[in-house]
Amino acid sequence: MRHIDRAVILAAGLGTRLKWMTDHKPKALMQIAGEPAIAHVIRSLASQGIHEIAVNAHHQAEQLADYLGNGSQFGCNISISYEEELLNSGGGVKKALSLLPGNGAVLVYNSDVLANIDVQRLAHMLPEKGASIALVNNPRHNPLGDFVLHNELVTMNGYDRYTFSGVSVWDDAVFQHYKDHEPFSLARTLRECMAKNRCSGFLHHGYWYDIGRPVDLMRANKEIN
Repeated sequence: MRHIDRAVILAAGLGTRLKWMTDHKPKALMQIAGEPAIAHVIRSLASQGIHEIAVNAHHQAEQLADYLGNGSQFGCNISISYEEELLNSGGGVKKALSLLPGNGAVLVYNSDVLANIDVQRLAHMLPEKGASIALVNNPRHNPLGDFVLHNELVTMNGYDRYTFSGVSVWDDAVFQHYKDHEPFSLARTLRECMAKNRCSGFLHHGYWYDIGRPVDLMRANKEIN
């Protein structure tokens, strides 16, 4: 059984789906129930034992860095991984890993996802040189889903498809064959793991919000206290 205490939070995106709302503010600082979305994420992770966090940043990066500080307000250590040019999700993780202590398992969490996903459960089911991911029932914006769950094995083949939640745990050895500062997506890396039967997962039944769209941002503000 594995236990994780470190994470990369992906917050470098431009937030284009939120249109004018992110022109002068990073998506991670969108207000949810009176505080920035990323604060909800960090408090949730800290409550599950995650105390070493690297946050990648690009759009309005200084705003994000000024708000987060060193993480003491959340009871954890936070480092900012600045990206002068966007490295996509996978490249962003690889760069941010250099700021975290230790090696082995690392949580990767999208900053626009608010959920009560059990990240230690994901860590416990992590395959060697692979990934474990949380899936959710398909939302309106992704009715066809992404991946298929066979018991605890996640694959690309099958009919009953679920949506990737944006929350995953990785063996950091997966990223070693990529070059530093090489842009690549986590979707590509997930498919590589699935091709080797090295992707496990479970279907999350708790709450889950992806606030990357205006309608979902408004819904989260209405339903989260």
